[in-house]
This record gives sequence, structure tokens and C-alpha cells, in this order.
Amino acid sequence: MNIYKGVALFAGGVVFGSAGFKLLSSKDAKKAYTHATAAALRMKDSVMESVTSVQENAADILASAKEINEQRTQEDAEAEPDDAQA
Repeated sequence: MNIYKGVALFAGGVVFGSAGFKLLSSKDAKKAYTHATAAALRMKDSVMESVTSVQENAADILASAKEINEQRTQEDAEAEPDDAQA
């Protein structure tokens, strides 16, 4: 009985596999794949816009931080001669 069960399961798998292959290659399925791919591309574009915005903001913050450090360095350099004279 076990051998018949195995053969029946194999045959059922072949039938369902063939039907699944036909279903996956149908025009409706291709249309769904196309829409899903288009949505993924739109999502990628949106994510890239966000990443670009974050990179620009990070560059602005870095430039401001460097400017602040340069000002502090200049202020410290100007203050040192006063401390040496006192």
C-alpha cells in the first residue's frame, strides 16, 4: 500500500506542478508581475530621494560643525596671548 501512496503523491505533485506552471506563465500572472515590478521601482526611487535628502542634510551639518570648530580655534588662539600677558 505504501508504494501506491508514494506513486499517487508523485502523480498529484506532477499535476499540480504543471497547473502551477501554467498559472504562473499566464497573461494575468505576467500582468501582476509587471505591476509588482513597477511598484518596486517606484519605491526604490522614493527611497533614493529620501537617502539623497539625508545625505545633503548630513553634509550641511558637517560643514556647520567644521565652521564652529574653526571659530572656537580662532577664539582660543586670540585668547591665549591675553592669558600669557596677565
